[in-house]
Amino acid sequence: MVGSGELASARDGIEQLSRARMRPGELLREAAAVVQQVVPSVAGCLATLDPATAIITGVAKEGALAGHNEADAHWAQIEYGGDDPTAMRTLVVRRRTAVGVRNEFGGEAERSLRMAELLVPQFGFHDEARVVFADSTGAWGSMAMFRGSDDPAFAPDEVDFLAAIAPAMTRGIRSGLLADPVDPDAEPVHGSGVIILDATDRVVRTTPWAQEQLARLAPGPVTVDPLTIVHSLVGRVRRSAGDPTAPPARVRVRATDGSWLVLCATPLNGGHGEDVVVTIEEARPHDVVDLVAAAFGLTLRERDVVDLVLRGSDTRTIASRLHLSPYTVQDHLKAIFDKAGVASRGQLVARVYFDHYEPRLAVP
Repeated sequence: MVGSGELASARDGIEQLSRARMRPGELLREAAAVVQQVVPSVAGCLATLDPATAIITGVAKEGALAGHNEADAHWAQIEYGGDDPTAMRTLVVRRRTAVGVRNEFGGEAERSLRMAELLVPQFGFHDEARVVFADSTGAWGSMAMFRGSDDPAFAPDEVDFLAAIAPAMTRGIRSGLLADPVDPDAEPVHGSGVIILDATDRVVRTTPWAQEQLARLAPGPVTVDPLTIVHSLVGRVRRSAGDPTAPPARVRVRATDGSWLVLCATPLNGGHGEDVVVTIEEARPHDVVDLVAAAFGLTLRERDVVDLVLRGSDTRTIASRLHLSPYTVQDHLKAIFDKAGVASRGQLVARVYFDHYEPRLAVP
């Protein structure tokens, strides 16, 4: 492990990156380069997540993993359909920020299904360090680093370093989530599509519209085979079959023009191991506003104020609807502007793509 001075310098560097309002993919790659200097690895996997469900929305691969996508579906099935204590969703639920897999399993990394079935036999990795970038609003991203058979296990102080940079990375991903504006020339996406997978998770049927939308998800600074998202949703819905408290198998993903789509998985026959249907639809305004509110770290009351601002309500109307004084509304607006990095209602509206979603705000 490197010295404390180098660690402090690396943390300062990541802190600066996190405040630069970079796109999430760019932030993850830049931060990974900094981390590599103090916590070396042979490969890395960087991901953005939907904060409501901790399901992946994009992946960037580094080192020995770069260009290897053939195992993505298998990874998704294990990650979201298995019962590994080091799965990202499990770390989020248990409020754990970072782990070293070999140490987590008492020196036997192969006790992890992910290691035994995929990472050891296919890539020759013998340890993994995982860190999830999460806060009270949800999990926004993650980083996994890998070492080979001749490398030492990730040490506790290295895992502690990864945990220490998590708050800055979480803030950076959140603030950069909406950095890309919607293409002003893009046509609003209308419609819905369906993908059906059988009991072996093989795609057996899909509609043309669904194929078109999947094709719109692939390119970008943090990319992922769209079918990996589909398999992640299927793994989640199979894992949670019969559990009414389980989170929904649902994810919001940005398309190439900056617009948003929602993918959701549901058992077709209501039982574990049966066919699963994945629907793809255009995101409704509340889907996007909820995400924006979380990205800006807005309180529930501030989110209510934003809803009414987007509908064109003035201060007096907002005060009346929310049973607040006009002065309190103004205080909320000031806090919202500060968090969103804007100076006016017009700029706030632009930040949440009101122009793109305006025709749909009246849809119940």
